Amino acid sequence: MRAKYFADTDTLLVNFSDRRIVETRDLGEDMLVELDKDGHVVSLTIEHARQQTNVREFVYELADTPSPASAAMAVREPRASYGKPSRQRRR
Repeated sequence: MRAKYFADTDTLLVNFSDRRIVETRDLGEDMLVELDKDGHVVSLTIEHARQQTNVREFVYELADTPSPASAAMAVREPRASYGKPSRQRRR
């Protein structure tokens, strides 16, 4: 993953992979997402980035990943819905 800021155009480009881009979708007036042939996100472009993000600071954190056994247990446990339907995470 790479993030690149272009100060001359105030554009932030985040590349998630080097896959070939086959489709670009508008997510809003100043945001584009680019997808590969399988629908996976390849990159995200944010125009007028200073208005929408803090381009002066970039933090990357790899969160701890649960062991396969604890992940399987977490999927089986029912979730409280608080009036909304519960959704289980697909793997």
